[in-house]
Amino acid sequence: MSLPTNFLWGGATAANQTEGAFDKASRGRSNMDFVPSGPLRDEIIVNGVADFTDQSGLYYPSRKAIDMYHHYEEDIALFAEMGFSVYRLSISWSRIFPNGDEKEPNEEGLKFYQQVFETCQNYNIEPLVTISHFECPTHLIEHYGSWTNKKMIDFYLNYCNTLFTRFKGLVKYWITFNEINMILHAPYMATGIRIADEENKNQAIYQAAHHQLIASAKATKLAKEIDSNNQIGCMLAAGDTYGYTCAPEDVWAAKLADRENYFFTDVQVRGYYPSYFKKRLEREKIELDFSENVLDLLSNHTVDFIGFSYYSSSLISADPAIQETTEGNLFPTLNNPYLKSSEWGWLIDPLGLRITMNSLYDRYQKPLFIVENGLGANDVVEPDGMINDDYRIDYLREHIKMMIAAVDEDGVDLMGYTSWGPIDLVSASSGELSKRYGFIYVDQNNEGTGSNERKKKKSFEWYKQVIKTNGAVL
Repeated sequence: MSLPTNFLWGGATAANQTEGAFDKASRGRSNMDFVPSGPLRDEIIVNGVADFTDQSGLYYPSRKAIDMYHHYEEDIALFAEMGFSVYRLSISWSRIFPNGDEKEPNEEGLKFYQQVFETCQNYNIEPLVTISHFECPTHLIEHYGSWTNKKMIDFYLNYCNTLFTRFKGLVKYWITFNEINMILHAPYMATGIRIADEENKNQAIYQAAHHQLIASAKATKLAKEIDSNNQIGCMLAAGDTYGYTCAPEDVWAAKLADRENYFFTDVQVRGYYPSYFKKRLEREKIELDFSENVLDLLSNHTVDFIGFSYYSSSLISADPAIQETTEGNLFPTLNNPYLKSSEWGWLIDPLGLRITMNSLYDRYQKPLFIVENGLGANDVVEPDGMINDDYRIDYLREHIKMMIAAVDEDGVDLMGYTSWGPIDLVSASSGELSKRYGFIYVDQNNEGTGSNERKKKKSFEWYKQVIKTNGAVL
């Protein structure tokens, strides 16, 4: 089995999980700066905080993260040693526009990212840049209500215009929003919106999502106007849903669950709201702006490729008595007896990746890009300094096999693969650093103490060989 010779291999990170330096170079505050680790995290990533003040006794892991702000040269050099041809990263909106609504950007922030992109290009690594990856300046949340407010579209477009103009020639691959469907599961983390108890929750969520979809289409249009070489992608937290049994009710429940996610990509890839979703809006009396200019915008400015994360499939039953659940990437799912689980209860389903790839490609016939896939696990540094993460190698090997099969046997058009994450980072769901993903170990614990020294794991050399052979040697 084989992959195209121009296949893009690499890894993926996010600014709020790696950069740190939250108080450096005039950066403003962001929504994730106020999300602590510990027992309060689950509630806050869903509902947000009442006010943006520090609470005594809490640790806010995104503020320090792994301090890639001061280590990016070292880290990118290690990525290059593995043979990366692409590195997916995100930009901190509040590092460019500290409040989010300024007319002029923060030059210190722009210089930082220019140095990062130039470092990538020096190693022949293409940056794949997520414009908004669980990032929203707190000023926009406090004063505008974040994405529930239509004004956010213009603030986002000003931000995009700055990026596309400043980094023309340095970046050509862009993703407008990370895991856009996560607004359904963790609205504060995903978009910064805070929904009051008295509000219509679905109206607020789908109003915010609608504004993001409009902003994504406008950003796609703008990117092409500034540089015709730009390639713009959407990004979905993906993973097919299985019915618990072959009972038609379970099959239907699985279809409905998948539609909840596909609605976003239906708009971004096909260019229109699907009929099944319009019917839902009618039933729930949710009102959105479907004026002619909005519909034309969505129709005429669709994305070039479909980025997606895949960690696991999901399982659902129509029978309310079946309730044995586990957690997977913040998606609640029934426990699948045919699958093993990670230490954090995430179901491990390599064939599910192939199934998901085929579902997406059958539906859209546009190039796919796997921009997140990985295993969070406790890693142990042995007395001799080795980190023998064979479990990570096994996980990635089996998923890459299925990825190659989808390309070679099923004919799926796949641009590349960026594992999550190539270096240990703060977990979005748990806020822990002990939930390690990387090929590179970072000497830091969940409380943010440690030397921050980088160390290669066994998987480092394995992934280097995978890339060198374009997936032929696993």
